[in-house]
Amino acid sequence: MAEPSSFHLAMFPWLAMGHITPYVHLSNELAARGHRVTLLVPKKAILQLEHLNHHPNLITFSPVTVPHFNGLPEGTEIASEIPIHNIHFLAAAMDLTRDQIEHFLSANKPDFVLYDAAHWVPEIARKNGIKSVCYNVVCAAALAIALVPARQVPKDRPITAKELGVPPAGYPSTTVVLQGHEARSLTFITEPFGDGIRFYDRTIICMKECDALSIRTCRELEGDMCDYMEDQYKRPVLLTGPVLGLGSDNNTEQLEDRWAKWFAGFEAGSVVFCAFGSQWVLEKSQFQELVLGFELTGLPFFVALKPPLGCETIEEALPEGFEERVKGRGVVVGSWVQQTLILNHPAVGCFVNHCGFGSMWESLMSDKQIVLVPHLGDQILNTKLLVKKLEVAVEVGREESGWFSKESLSKAIKSVMDKESEVGVMVKKNHAKWMETLATPGFMSGYIDRFVQKLKELVN
Repeated sequence: MAEPSSFHLAMFPWLAMGHITPYVHLSNELAARGHRVTLLVPKKAILQLEHLNHHPNLITFSPVTVPHFNGLPEGTEIASEIPIHNIHFLAAAMDLTRDQIEHFLSANKPDFVLYDAAHWVPEIARKNGIKSVCYNVVCAAALAIALVPARQVPKDRPITAKELGVPPAGYPSTTVVLQGHEARSLTFITEPFGDGIRFYDRTIICMKECDALSIRTCRELEGDMCDYMEDQYKRPVLLTGPVLGLGSDNNTEQLEDRWAKWFAGFEAGSVVFCAFGSQWVLEKSQFQELVLGFELTGLPFFVALKPPLGCETIEEALPEGFEERVKGRGVVVGSWVQQTLILNHPAVGCFVNHCGFGSMWESLMSDKQIVLVPHLGDQILNTKLLVKKLEVAVEVGREESGWFSKESLSKAIKSVMDKESEVGVMVKKNHAKWMETLATPGFMSGYIDRFVQKLKELVN
């Protein structure tokens, strides 16, 4: 077969912005190399992401109608619109789009289809002579420890925290065994994720039935995990590197004026910035403990979080007297903010985040100190990677219940912001080494070039 000079790739990511956005970033990299991409995503996502399309001549957004499913509010299309405990209803609604996706694939016959949660995609791809690639935007460690075939998840009962804390046979020796609340946080894999299917089973099918696995990571960080996945699934594992989307839009977009003026009032590297992504909604008591922890540091801070459960606004959730006490040095907002621009502002010296995979890479590629407050399974594994293996970050200490105190948050932040702190000096030094590696000319582009070459090999 003659080697094609360019491909047409269809992409159907899970209906969450944290998944769709990396697919858009990958699309830009592929389009920059002359390949055509069609992104099959809900209309609401298109409205939020159109500005990230750097190659509108090659990248097309094709709207997918998300049908209503009982249990979802009318009009729900993306995960950030609903509480995380209702996410299985959205998975069920996504499965009802199968006919739309099949119609597109059969009518357009792309060379490849990339997906991550729609376990039925490989079947319809095969019918139409299309190669399927399961492209995962979470870390390889999360896929390996919780989702490999070597771990037999029982069908007749939930898996226990103890079982999840012990790695399967053959798992890489670099594993950090999970304990207590960490292991409990992974029990979601045996919960429903769709109508009549569990998260575990959906994900296993996604990875067993594809023509190739792909992961948004790099060998320098997770080579052992990637080799393990390849061995377990007997599928080629294609790595794209972090694919951060640091394109032309980042050069022209400017920070909102009111925040630009606020940050301008502080010395370089003095502000603590906190963001927990679009999914995590805190309980009011946890939210209050968090903001009191920032107050306790005595440092200037900028916190961007969703209003906690039961509250319409951030203001009504704040502790009594808090706003007056931190006036002039602390801001807590409940609306969307320009996270990348804020993180890269010279006044920011520390990034407190949940260690979702996107935030993990943003942390690594910034020159800010990193403090981590993971919540769900893959976030905890990402945190282990940064804290234990790379030693570039600190994790906030927790109680057995899984929550932390204002004192433990304040202590973690001070440990990296204090210029005399041994821990702060160590993580800064290690972080600088990794930044140097990741910023090496050709590092990022080399991963994409090799990814494209592997795709060519799949169709030859």
